[in-house]
Amino acid sequence: MLKTLAVENYRSLRDLVLPLSELTVVTGANGSGKSSLYRALRLLADAAHNGAVAALAREGGLPSTLWAGPEAIGRAVRSGRSPVQGTRRTQPVGLRLGFSGDEFGYALDLGLPRPGPSMFSLDPEFKRECVWSGPVFSSRTLLADRAGPTLRLRDATGAWPSEPQPIGLTDSMLSSFPAPELLVLRERIRAWRFYDHFRTDATAPARESRIGTRTPVLDHDGADLAAALRTIQEFGDAAALESAVQDAFPRATVDITSADGRFELRFQQHGLLRPLTAAELSDGTLRYLLWVAALLSPRPPELLVLNEPETSLHPELLPALAALITRAARRTQLVVVSHSQPLVRALDSTGAALLELEKDFGATVLSGQGRLDRPSWHWPKR
Repeated sequence: MLKTLAVENYRSLRDLVLPLSELTVVTGANGSGKSSLYRALRLLADAAHNGAVAALAREGGLPSTLWAGPEAIGRAVRSGRSPVQGTRRTQPVGLRLGFSGDEFGYALDLGLPRPGPSMFSLDPEFKRECVWSGPVFSSRTLLADRAGPTLRLRDATGAWPSEPQPIGLTDSMLSSFPAPELLVLRERIRAWRFYDHFRTDATAPARESRIGTRTPVLDHDGADLAAALRTIQEFGDAAALESAVQDAFPRATVDITSADGRFELRFQQHGLLRPLTAAELSDGTLRYLLWVAALLSPRPPELLVLNEPETSLHPELLPALAALITRAARRTQLVVVSHSQPLVRALDSTGAALLELEKDFGATVLSGQGRLDRPSWHWPKR
């Protein structure tokens, strides 16, 4: 399980170190940095697929994602005696992401390349990348250490090789080298699962009937909803699915029909003469059933991250969603990003760890966290 998440210089996350639990709820006002935290977690996952550079390019490149404020905010600025002024940076420009748990820790440091004739001069490079054993980084616990274009891996005896191995500046060592420790960590990160805003408009993929196959993991766009629900009914926790539907829609049932291999969802509500297909469901009902399929997956991931799952749901459905999330947290570590106070309160009452973000002179901070409250975290130096 992940115990600590650290982010530095990513958008408003100038210097953030957060504790994580089995069920962590991240909340805060609009603009407090919730979405940036969600994106930072996705960037970490992209590194295991060697996609961090491309992901940053989709956000406008590294310069567009870096913290835009000063390196430090002095007392005069905080007291109002002096305005915030632009100053020349004295530290290397870099975006740093990392996490740690009881078994492994991982950190990466992305920076700009040295000026040159290449047209790819905005591609961020891996300046430092480390994997260590245990929850805290130190030179003694390092298993893999990458500095720029070279990589060192400890051998079976715990010794470092006499000669480092070369590695591409824009390639993550997680995806480039088949060392056992890296393979284990890479596959764990690749198994992380993210769900954002499911489409529920009239042409949403979840509303269409499709050829069905066993689907233990709901696709990110919900296109295989019917197959995913049927997989839970046959190979997963069918009773939990029935309970989740009943909690939200008393006396309602979900059935899946098949014609020539094409699966179609049938939703029977109390009082209706016939069941409704996915194409006929309201946005909120369809979205809730998508969350049911995602959270009751027969193949739970090591980490599941949900971004604003309350979107398009009627307030009366939020207690049922909270119960569904709480049940899922018994099988997998969950991070829920939400601005819905009813959902946050419902999850908080079940013992979830609540992290409230706020802004301090433009930088995202954890409300109430002092220096001594931060989890132990040390960044590898360049």
